[in-house]
Amino acid sequence: MASSSSSHSPSGATAMGKLIDQHPLQRLPSPSRGVSALIHVLGLASFGYSYEYLISNPNHINQAYGWHFQYLTIIGLSLATLTFLLGLLADFTRSPRVFALKNLVSMCSAPMEVLISFLYWGLRAIDPALVVPPELELPVSADLSFHMAPSVLLLVDLLFLSPPWAITVLPAVGLSVFIAMAYWWWIELCYSYNGFYPYPLFAMLDSTQRIGLFVGSAFVMAANTMVLKWIYGKVNGFGRKAVSRPGRVN
Repeated sequence: MASSSSSHSPSGATAMGKLIDQHPLQRLPSPSRGVSALIHVLGLASFGYSYEYLISNPNHINQAYGWHFQYLTIIGLSLATLTFLLGLLADFTRSPRVFALKNLVSMCSAPMEVLISFLYWGLRAIDPALVVPPELELPVSADLSFHMAPSVLLLVDLLFLSPPWAITVLPAVGLSVFIAMAYWWWIELCYSYNGFYPYPLFAMLDSTQRIGLFVGSAFVMAANTMVLKWIYGKVNGFGRKAVSRPGRVN
């Protein structure tokens, strides 16, 4: 009978609550109204600065079909914003379902933002005109907020505030190829209205080469997913503690 009463003690309830709320491999408490909420607020402030820059510094893209959503950068920024909004909502509501949804969206947004940073800074190192027309050159603070901060913040969320991903190679490839093909369709639609592509590089390639670029980028994004899983394991540990369902809270 003594063991039965101990299972209902405050300490026992607290321990059980921690097991329910936080995956054993997760580094920091999340959802929580402490560090987790602070990181999500800081991330949303950074993303808000990026959107404010677009509105306060209009150019011809503001009037074009598709607005700034022609840019993969802004699509990625929007997914990052959704991820952190869900994260902050989970922090304040302590809802396992909202937290699980945040982790599902993160499996799309984090690899995409790493891809965006990789492609943007890599191509910019070769020739800035491949990714940004001279008349649309950004100040350093805005450039970093668009092309560096989202990937860094999503990595912090993944490595310290999230359970491990359960996604495997084939689903990662399928998701990445779907996103790449959807983006290809979208920019061709925008081009049919605007008569120009958002990135100068696209105009330098023919249709076959653009498709090749998107397919190649899809496989890089899928590889990012697997690399991020591996980094998570190196930081937080590997093993059979991985969730049985992506984003699930155990």
